[in-house]
Amino acid sequence: MTTTQLAIPQDILDSARLSVDDLKCELAVALYAQKRLAIGKARELAGLSLWEFRQLLASRRIPPHYDVEDLHEDWASLLESGATLP
Repeated sequence: MTTTQLAIPQDILDSARLSVDDLKCELAVALYAQKRLAIGKARELAGLSLWEFRQLLASRRIPPHYDVEDLHEDWASLLESGATLP
């Protein structure tokens, strides 16, 4: 995986009262809320576990992105795995 560096002056971070990790988390939340990043990539950028990132989203009242197409994909995956329903 390649990485790209972004230079942000320390006084900007200080003015915003953010650390670099806080800024990455804020960016991840914003991009997820705009539907520009899926939850997996957003949580990776934030440096959080999936559970931690979901809790963060919930605390900010950002709903999960889950639509009918996702439901159909999950349903098909369950059927392919041989799962049985009650």
